[in-house]
Amino acid sequence: MADVLTQPGSIEAHAIARHVRMSPQKARLVIDLIRGQKAQDALQSLRFTPKRAAKHIEKVLRSAISNAERKAEDSGSPLDVDQLYVSKCFVNEGARWKRLRPAPMGRAFRYQKRTAHIWVGVSEHHVAAAERVAANIAEAEAQKGVRGTARRVRKALTGKQSPAKKGKK
Repeated sequence: MADVLTQPGSIEAHAIARHVRMSPQKARLVIDLIRGQKAQDALQSLRFTPKRAAKHIEKVLRSAISNAERKAEDSGSPLDVDQLYVSKCFVNEGARWKRLRPAPMGRAFRYQKRTAHIWVGVSEHHVAAAERVAANIAEAEAQKGVRGTARRVRKALTGKQSPAKKGKK
């Protein structure tokens, strides 16, 4: 489902968590589980995954869904959250914290604490986007007809005719 192309009318959003104190390699194991899934299915998978990274990724996914809702609200179009799916997700390596550990005979061993940047993007399925756009167009057409009908009724009640019709009588 991740191969599905999104149309220009579809809503896409993403969220990023930076400098998460976790190895990117371990986080990638979990992120691979949710790639291409529906957003609700991905949340369920993360909830029952016994890895520490699942909690951080779930938080980022919830943020991405919320961002999509907000983007839809700002554009004035309705969004069905059930039609969102995880379109892109990846984990990049963040900065490494260099630390020293005491070693025998006055020496020190150096070790690194790794961090990760988690990026999750959600988008509306192209079929749902097409349905939403068609519904908006149909609603606009319906409103257009209602406005025209109201105008014609108002004209009929006032008895005013256009100048072109007056000349024909």
